[in-house]
Amino acid sequence: MSDLIVIGYDDPFKAEETRLKLAKMQKGYLIDLEDAVVAVKDRDGKIRLNQAYPLTQMGAVGGGFWGALIGMLFLNPLLGAAVGAGAGAISGALSDVGINDTFMKDLAQSFQPGTSALFVLVRKATPDKVLEELRGAGGRIIQTSLSHEDEAKLQAALDAAKSA
Repeated sequence: MSDLIVIGYDDPFKAEETRLKLAKMQKGYLIDLEDAVVAVKDRDGKIRLNQAYPLTQMGAVGGGFWGALIGMLFLNPLLGAAVGAGAGAISGALSDVGINDTFMKDLAQSFQPGTSALFVLVRKATPDKVLEELRGAGGRIIQTSLSHEDEAKLQAALDAAKSA
């Protein structure tokens, strides 16, 4: 079971910065992320969700491949690739994997304009190393499925001064 963590920032760019740190940790096998989304509420109050995985493009590539393959069977691979890419892009755009978009938008409605939040679903992590990497990242925990003890450790790491 994955843990949900939502961290709010008073800066519209800080959540993306923290997500990049998490992506670097994932490449180093310190954390296994199921999903990581940045929600930004601009000065006009409009909410934008920046997904970690571009589902539309991934759907188009996958659809193009399968369309070309099926098209080869019916002697028209270009038409099959075009139709498959279009269908894949549409299905990718309509898919919602990971954290529910409606949940993120509803929660982001309560944010102040000009702020951001990082929504993360964590499958597994090496807590001591991840906390050290997040030390001094700032932000405040808005919502989490962590235990009270783990939540307190994470907030302490976010608040701590970066070690020299």
